[in-house]
Amino acid sequence: MYIKLVQPKMIKRPMDTDLKLHMAPPLGLLTIVSLLRDKHTVSLENENIQSIDYTDHPDIVGISVTVDTLPGAMKIARKFRDNGSIVVAGGIHVTTACDTIPEDAFDVLCIGAAEGTWLDIVRDFERGELKTVYRCRKDFDGKEIVAPAYDFLTKDKYLYCNVIHTSRGCPFHCDFCYNSAGERMYVNRDMEAVLEDIKAVGSRHIMFIDDNFAGNPAWLREFLKRLIPLDIKWNAAVSLNALCDGELLDLMKRSGCQGLFVGFESIQADSISHVHKIQNNTAVYEKAVKMTHERGIMINASFVFGLDGDTPDTFRTTLDWIVKNKIETVTSHILTPYPGTELYNRLKEQGRITSEDLSRYNTAHVVFRPAKMSEQQLYNGYIWIYKQIYSLKNIWKRMPEDKSQRAAYLLFNLLYRKYGGFTDLVCRIITYKNVGIIAEKLSQYL
Repeated sequence: MYIKLVQPKMIKRPMDTDLKLHMAPPLGLLTIVSLLRDKHTVSLENENIQSIDYTDHPDIVGISVTVDTLPGAMKIARKFRDNGSIVVAGGIHVTTACDTIPEDAFDVLCIGAAEGTWLDIVRDFERGELKTVYRCRKDFDGKEIVAPAYDFLTKDKYLYCNVIHTSRGCPFHCDFCYNSAGERMYVNRDMEAVLEDIKAVGSRHIMFIDDNFAGNPAWLREFLKRLIPLDIKWNAAVSLNALCDGELLDLMKRSGCQGLFVGFESIQADSISHVHKIQNNTAVYEKAVKMTHERGIMINASFVFGLDGDTPDTFRTTLDWIVKNKIETVTSHILTPYPGTELYNRLKEQGRITSEDLSRYNTAHVVFRPAKMSEQQLYNGYIWIYKQIYSLKNIWKRMPEDKSQRAAYLLFNLLYRKYGGFTDLVCRIITYKNVGIIAEKLSQYL
């Protein structure tokens, strides 16, 4: 049987260049490759880096869907269905908001982990007994997670192929988050399997891309001890509570941590309280930042603008806080009510959703009516704070005290954010892979 897997093209935000499209491979689809390639012919086409070939005739086409790529995914599905292929849609949006997907958009909906669904889909297709919905078991175990097929990649098209996941899901239930909707779960992988993946990617710098690398502190402590002898460098995303644990931060540093992505979301307590982000206590933000910086670990802080406590003044006060605390990198978002989340349900009930165009649901458009500012003020503030954070003046002001961090800091702030268009041009000349390798070496040794 011939199975084609497709990653639809993402919609870039105003601050994104094509570097974003080439950042890392789709591990979800590579996991399906691992499940199926021993017995079937499998191909993978990522529309972010290549055109989709509609001239072949797969038996099954599997499409990974996020909310903003749903319209594009439906167009892709239509073309393959017209050619006689069965189309299976999976991914985070299908898992969290399957009820919002038009009934005739796809032949099959795959809800939950690929390991708990795809083998059943293929078996039933071969028997002529294909169902329209497949759900992963609620007792899905982390030991069932399959390693992605890293050797299947076209590596010269990506900046980083050294991406690894140690878990699925997140233990917290924030109102605006995909992971708090639909079929919720949080499981850690088998530790030995993760260590094998580290060997498989063949890099001394690892990007752990879990939704919450510190979701299970006991598991993480044991894992970090296993990392120490490997002498690697790594980055990951953690919840704020991890930054308040000095012992855990020490272990992170000893095991090679260079930077942590952290969802601060807002420096205003009333904004945080409206979305039940219970792991965030704004009163300890500065202490958490100080504890992290004291250990030579950089912070990529995520902020969400448009929460019900936010006003037009929020952008200036947030910028001042970022500069004062020398936050190394910042990822900003406009609050987006993803279908299936508590936030979406609440705003829908209040009549505050202003757009149902899901292609706009990429955290760069205002699709609802804010509580304490206009839609235009929210969008203008979002653009303003991005430009201010990555102005040369504020890049200089946020320069890390720790000199060992400065190479990585400048690489991201200048070559990825400030002058990303130029860097993308260089990537097209010498390949994204080689630029990624150069950046990795510079950040490790300068």
